[in-house]
Amino acid sequence: MQQLKVYQSLWGMELRSPGVPERPAAESFRMVADAGFDGMCIDPAVDEIPAMRALLPLYREHGLGCMVNAFPMTEDDMRPLLDLAREMDACIVNVISGVMPLRPEEAVPVVRRWMREAADRDVPLLFETHRDGMLNDLYYTLLLMDMVPEMRLCADLSHFVVDREMRNPISERDQQYISKILERSDCLQGRVASREQVQVQLDFPQHQAWVEIFKSWWREGMQAWRARNAADAELVFLCELGPPPYAITDADQQELSDRWQESLQIRDWAKSLWEESAAAVG
Repeated sequence: MQQLKVYQSLWGMELRSPGVPERPAAESFRMVADAGFDGMCIDPAVDEIPAMRALLPLYREHGLGCMVNAFPMTEDDMRPLLDLAREMDACIVNVISGVMPLRPEEAVPVVRRWMREAADRDVPLLFETHRDGMLNDLYYTLLLMDMVPEMRLCADLSHFVVDREMRNPISERDQQYISKILERSDCLQGRVASREQVQVQLDFPQHQAWVEIFKSWWREGMQAWRARNAADAELVFLCELGPPPYAITDADQQELSDRWQESLQIRDWAKSLWEESAAAVG
């Protein structure tokens, strides 16, 4: 039976609130495990590998799966990041590349090199949609996808909405582009954006249209994933609500909503949408 695995982001557990001490990693892992998440995602650059490796006992203690959002800043950075992922028994490595060739054709050899290095280590490799990364722009991503048909994606669609300043309602053109992205995406990320803000509060009335748009995209992505994957495959959905300055704050630097509760809300939405996608696929 196909399964949904819902992960939380360790970065998303950061507080970054003036005068408030950060949670110890052990507390974050306990909270995530107690809330019923299936795993925790880490976001290492090469110089952070030792700190990430030190978290391995917490993964084992709490029975959480590991996922890696890798931040290679040079072409040579991928190998040690993949080696860390193997050591952590990561289910997926998502690449947010600091190597950013100006033209898509110049990115092709980089992507193919990293895919070979991942295949040599038997590590599933995805390329994440992300501003200030190789896949910064929706159009760049679409062109690169055509040049590297074997490249698979992780869909954090919030970046594309802001990048292209998509309008509500979504145009037929933009919907077709998003559908093309979802057809190539083997992981979904949970964050709601508007055309001007990458992370909006989930329960504010003015954001409800965008909440429904993103839920419809997640459902579509799940349906597409179900249709093309084996009966025993697992889809990872990552709740990734970032701390300030991702999260909007007031004049006192206090967040306008409770990100932890919003993560739990997105977790519940993902599970409901997963069941709906099963019925739709039949």
